[in-house]
Amino acid sequence: MDFKDYYKILGVEPTADDKAIKAAYRKLARKYHPDVSKEKGAEDKFKEASEAYEVLKSADKRTEYDELRKYGQQGRPFQGPPGWQSRGQQPEGGFGGFGGGGDNGDFSDFFSSIFGGRTNQGRTRSAGRRGQDVEMELPIFLEETLSNESKQVSFKVAQHGADGQRLPDITKTLNVKIPAGVADGERIRLKGQGSPGVGGGENGDLYLIIRLAPHPLFDVEGHDLIITVPLAPWEAALGAKVAVPTLTGKINLTIRADSQSGQRLRVKGNGLLDKQGQRGDLYAQLKIVMPKTTNEDTKTLWESLAEKAAFDPRSQWSK
Repeated sequence: MDFKDYYKILGVEPTADDKAIKAAYRKLARKYHPDVSKEKGAEDKFKEASEAYEVLKSADKRTEYDELRKYGQQGRPFQGPPGWQSRGQQPEGGFGGFGGGGDNGDFSDFFSSIFGGRTNQGRTRSAGRRGQDVEMELPIFLEETLSNESKQVSFKVAQHGADGQRLPDITKTLNVKIPAGVADGERIRLKGQGSPGVGGGENGDLYLIIRLAPHPLFDVEGHDLIITVPLAPWEAALGAKVAVPTLTGKINLTIRADSQSGQRLRVKGNGLLDKQGQRGDLYAQLKIVMPKTTNEDTKTLWESLAEKAAFDPRSQWSK
């Protein structure tokens, strides 16, 4: 195995204090973190820096390492002092109390041979911290609830170095398939898409809070849609064919003669999807709208209609 000079890896002098060592590590962690860096070999450099910091941040480990460093040179095969054997073997007489064995995960054979058993125990206590959950609101248009296409979402997640120190947030981008039947305020969980775990811990989750964006034409009632259909008085009286918008195009709606304002006409299967993939209904609510202006000829016609119709819309008040 090759000797590793942890001071050179972090770019500090052997006389560096704890503050300088920590600052050097954080600088390298930011530069080479696999979720941020696109450099070739960034992940290996990140692990190497984490290994160096694991040793030099601890006074006991650093003292032991400094003793061994006298016998090693960066990148050269490491022999150790006379009588020294790695932690994977039992020394005879030993050197500085080195002994035992252990699994040190992503750290190098050199690290494991020196600090194997005891360091692994310390790491186990601090490893495995779960990443933070992320919650965000996701506005979607009504038309998108019927689409099979994915929706792209971007969000920031917190990240931490191997020592648990907070690093700059990173932005994640996902293509999310909107489930059928989503309702306003519904909470959707995407497992493992939150902040990265620390020390081998699992990632947090992403929670999307669905917000149906207000539509200029449709109101939502459960999985049904309501659209107001303006009618001229003569269309309501005589009947008409009206082109009515839906989420997927227009339909021709038949308005029967003598229709009333406020009346609802049901158009089956033109609403929103439910959890079973079935669509609700569209309700066309009629609204009689008067012309904003009238000329003399129109006024004469209204007066004639008033005489001939003999209609009192408030007749029930006298009952």
